[in-house]
Amino acid sequence: MGEVSDNILSCYADFLTQRRTKNLYRKLETCTNERDYINFSSNDYLGLSKSREALEAAYLYGFKGGIGATGSRLLSGNNEIFKELEERIAKDKNTEAALVMGSGFQTNVTVLSSLLDKSVLGQRAIVFFDRLNHSSLYHAILLAGAEMVRYTHCNMEDLSRLMERYSTDKRPKFVVTETLFGMDGDVQDIGRILTLTHQHKAVLYLDEAHATGILGKNGYGLSTNFDLSGITHVVMGTFSKAIGVFGSYIASSTLIKNYLINKCPGLIYSTALPPMLLGAITKAWETVALLDEERKILLEMADKVREFLNQEGYNTGNSTNHIIPIILREEEKVLEAKKKLLEKGIIVSAVRPPTVPLNTSRIRIALCTFHTNDDIARLIQGIKSIKNLLEDTT
Repeated sequence: MGEVSDNILSCYADFLTQRRTKNLYRKLETCTNERDYINFSSNDYLGLSKSREALEAAYLYGFKGGIGATGSRLLSGNNEIFKELEERIAKDKNTEAALVMGSGFQTNVTVLSSLLDKSVLGQRAIVFFDRLNHSSLYHAILLAGAEMVRYTHCNMEDLSRLMERYSTDKRPKFVVTETLFGMDGDVQDIGRILTLTHQHKAVLYLDEAHATGILGKNGYGLSTNFDLSGITHVVMGTFSKAIGVFGSYIASSTLIKNYLINKCPGLIYSTALPPMLLGAITKAWETVALLDEERKILLEMADKVREFLNQEGYNTGNSTNHIIPIILREEEKVLEAKKKLLEKGIIVSAVRPPTVPLNTSRIRIALCTFHTNDDIARLIQGIKSIKNLLEDTT
């Protein structure tokens, strides 16, 4: 290879070396016999990824419409299934319209950056941004070149103070936040967010990736508990977590939907979701409304696990839901804890920077409706068995 390309490759190699040195190196791992393990790292919160009804719908829609969309939605990839699904989502989310897209990361990056586009707004927007928001939201703001004003995680006093500081600034203002935070399991104060957003005439962007299927009216997200009609808002959610399939949606006004159809590259230049997936999504979305009892049991299960962890002195942050972190701070401890639990047939996630801030590395436990009392007992016993490893780290 040439000298220049060798220098470039050496930069990549140095980056990987630094990651290994700091215990931040990542690799893809394969579980070949998942039946031998209890999986507490999955986002399949309602167990719908293995729903017989959703699988049958995928087959039927695929048989009629094909296994591939064959083009973007603006070319050959659009169909009647999209229209029906989007109408159902808009109804359940209490919005005028909805737009079905690809992965949640792609949607956040391309939708939010399109909404912040300086060439359209005429000015560089100001974005009030929760410090623990997902990476996709962060990258959207970087891509758009907007001014990012970060407030302390879920701290409404800090957000209010910062918004007041910018109150005389006439530039467009946005408030961007997750509703249920996927690495912490805590919930944003949406009521207070709405008050501040309305007061400062800002646009609200809510990420409901982890809340969709779990929180809100009929499980359709925390935003459904509130009247958003008085402010301009965009709500994003995914089909890849509690819905159990793949893809994402935007719920908004008709004007914003039409704007995104004409502006958002993630929609314009991406192949549409295949009919098979749309079939599974449609059935799973309908099923969510029928699972109130399952959601109740799931959150009761989470309370039981959290109570045990807190009694043992572990730091679970401000988790109130089915996502429970054990914050251990040290990357090496987190990796060792994950390894020891795996040896006992328990799969958990080892979450390290940059996914979470420095000194907050953690074991992430994600509870799902398919977990049994025996599964929870094994998890608790597994954590007890590695107590010595976890001591003095919280």
